[in-house]
Amino acid sequence: MSEIKNIGVLGSTGSIGTQTLDIIAEYPELFRASVLTARRQWRLLADQALKFRPDLVVIGEEEYYKPLKDALSGSGVEVAAGAKAIEDAAAHPVTDTVVTAMVGYSGLLPTISAIKSGKTIALSNKETLVVAGELITRLCKEHGVNIVPVDSEHSAIFQCLVGENRNEMRKIILTASGGPFRKFSKEQLSEVTPADALKHPNWDMGAKVTIDSASMMNKGFEMIEARWLFDCRPDQIEVAVHPQSIVHSMVEYRDGSVKAQLGVPDMHTPIRYALSYPSRLHTEAKPMHLEDYATLTFERPDMEKFPLLGYAFEAIRKGGTMPCILNAANEIAVQAFLEGRIRFTYMPVVASKTMEETPWSPDTDLDTLIATNAEARAIAEGLIK
Repeated sequence: MSEIKNIGVLGSTGSIGTQTLDIIAEYPELFRASVLTARRQWRLLADQALKFRPDLVVIGEEEYYKPLKDALSGSGVEVAAGAKAIEDAAAHPVTDTVVTAMVGYSGLLPTISAIKSGKTIALSNKETLVVAGELITRLCKEHGVNIVPVDSEHSAIFQCLVGENRNEMRKIILTASGGPFRKFSKEQLSEVTPADALKHPNWDMGAKVTIDSASMMNKGFEMIEARWLFDCRPDQIEVAVHPQSIVHSMVEYRDGSVKAQLGVPDMHTPIRYALSYPSRLHTEAKPMHLEDYATLTFERPDMEKFPLLGYAFEAIRKGGTMPCILNAANEIAVQAFLEGRIRFTYMPVVASKTMEETPWSPDTDLDTLIATNAEARAIAEGLIK
């Protein structure tokens, strides 16, 4: 790598966004932050802008435009606000690679904007492929855009496939930590609180992703994402619960060989790889010593106790708008759980009923997906009130 690569970070104040900026700061001779966006954390966004001096910052919620603008007065950093401004920022002409670190459905339109402008996509926003995998895949082909995954599991699969013939892949094995409730009974699950669910045993993530990990919905979404990223069938994807989170995922080939990617549970590693691919960068980060992890265990997920994982397989087998419906229902359910309006065990009920009640379509054009998302959210909200 010789020329400095300009990086746009959508969702720069979140967990993945802040860690991406750590990598940019680690290699100032290789990377520069050109665009930063956030939904509402304007103070942190202002601090990031003053440190990294991007060309543009965008705050999603327009009420924070003035204080952000005032905080950056005289800095030379352009300031904008609103959802449309984030879409435009994703296509900023200076940017080479866009890290899509926004959470949930909100990341879809900005990612599409980045693809249409020919940016390389470092994908962290899994909902983009969950909601619109077929559409995104088609757009990437039309615009000659590459997606490099950021999630540790998909980065692991990506690395295991480098240099291999994709036709010789038999199956993908996605690993899952099992979350904080792996050994809980159904009765115990009905009593857990948001504070309990936010205590992930291995990873430091944002609230939405942490709750999804606790319910195993996150692994269901990762399965759907893998289906599109690696052009495979749902029946070629397995999930293995691996509590130590050292083996990040595996690929089995037709000769029976299995390749695995290992590493400590630290998102800086897959982010670094996504930004530098196809190169690998030297780091002073603490190396992994196998003797520190003498016991690595694997088990099958309990889909009866964690039904959302099973619903994800149902959704991708049905195809069309069903994954979009499931994602919409889950986002509403997670927010309701975080707000204390429903129990942890009611989230799968919201998802299954929304999947049943929302009209399904085989079409996955953008207008259909936008309408389906809105309808599914309204139905899910109705199930909670």
